[in-house]
Order: sequence, then C-alpha cells, then structure tokens
Amino acid sequence: MNILDKITLDKREEVALRKGLIPISQLEQSVLFERLTVSLANNLRNSKSGIIAEHKRRSPSKSVINNGLNVQDVAKGYESAGVCGMSILTDGKYFGGSLDDLLSAKASCNLPLLRKEFIIDEYQILEAKAYGADVILLIASILSRDDIKQFSEFAKSLNLDVLLEVHNEEELHKSIMPSLDMLGVNNRNLKTFDVSLNTSKSLSNLIPDDFVKVSESGISNIEAIKELQPYGYQGFLIGENFMKSDNPGKSATEFIKTLEL
Repeated sequence: MNILDKITLDKREEVALRKGLIPISQLEQSVLFERLTVSLANNLRNSKSGIIAEHKRRSPSKSVINNGLNVQDVAKGYESAGVCGMSILTDGKYFGGSLDDLLSAKASCNLPLLRKEFIIDEYQILEAKAYGADVILLIASILSRDDIKQFSEFAKSLNLDVLLEVHNEEELHKSIMPSLDMLGVNNRNLKTFDVSLNTSKSLSNLIPDDFVKVSESGISNIEAIKELQPYGYQGFLIGENFMKSDNPGKSATEFIKTLEL
C-alpha cells in the first residue's frame, strides 16, 4: 500500500467521524457559506507570475517543514508578496493542518484559498465552503471518473473553483470534463517520491486550452518556472520552498520580484 492509499483509508474514517459530529445543516448555516468566492483560475489567467503559495507544516516525504509559524502572518505575507492564491493543507494526521488554518487565513487576507485535502466525499466540499475556501482540489488517482464528475459539479454549484490533479496520461484522460477550471500536473511520483518536471512537460499538450494548466511539486527555483512557461503553464504551486524559510512572505516577495524581472 503506497502513502496515498494509506492516507485515503484514514481519511474515510476521519470523514465518517466528522459527519457524526457536525451535521450538514450546521455547515450550511456558517457565516462564510453565503459569501462571494474569489476565482483562482481568473487570477492565474491574469498574472505574470502565477504563483500559488502553500501553507504546509509537514509532509510524509519531508517530515517537519515548519511548525513555528502563525497562519495569519503567512497569509498576510503571501498577499503582500503578490501571489495569485494560497493553498492550505487541512489534513491533520500527515500534514499537521486543520480547517481552522483555513478560517485563520480567510480572516487575514483576500486571496483565493485552496483547500488542499484528500477529498473522497461531498461533505468535505461543504466543509471547504463553510470554512472559507474558494477552490477545492480533486486528486484523480484516488477518484473514479464518476466521483470526479459528481464532486466537481457539486463544487461548481457552490461557486467554488476546481483544481484537478493528475500524475500521468491515464489519469488525465479519465478526468477531462467541463466542470473543472484548472488541471494540475503533480511532478512527484507518489510511489517513489521522485520529482521530475518532465511529467508536466510531457502532459502539457494533452491538456485542452480551456483549462488553466498548473504545475505542482518540485518547483523550487525561477529556472523551473521559466522552463515550464513555454509549455503553457500559468500556475505554479510552491510549498516547501517558502515554508522552510523563517518568513515565507518575504521569501515569496523576493522570488516573485526576481521572476518578473
């Protein structure tokens, strides 16, 4: 069983537990549920840098990245750096995140927020809306085509943007549908954790132009972005590179300034 299978198994138990604690009606009555969402896809289309900056405390591949930072400070720093959006890991067991991180970020900035989570149930999409997310992530390798269709259409009915993540050609082919806004290519092989930008390059011409192309994982320098832009990528998800510094906002500011020179 690879790490993704393990996380998904644990996630099913966790979601069942959460459903028993907080009913759907309570999520729908949340103060944030009726708010207008901000489109990450539109921000990426109109940006020169295309940076989606991540808040991530730890990961299964890197263990602790940064446990000492306050989410509000990170969100404010990213916003003043001029990023297009902020990705927030809400998984507790493997990444040290929570839905409260989403709430804190929403209270601190006006960036579109991506709930980065292992979504296996519509309930998690309602949670995303109730806790301040503007975008959800769907991971093709843990979902069937029917799941992707059901979840993405449900997200669109709540005015949420949808970023779908793929790792290979097979996942891409089963996933392309009009209810997606962005297609993300993860450069990390989840079985071996090896990272290669060639994954983004080889899949780029298979992604129709209707979707914003996003490259994820292994983007730690300006060169990587310059290398991927000619392949039509408009979004670049950067996590560890900023989070491993003492001041992610400052790190993002310097990165974007250099990129836009």
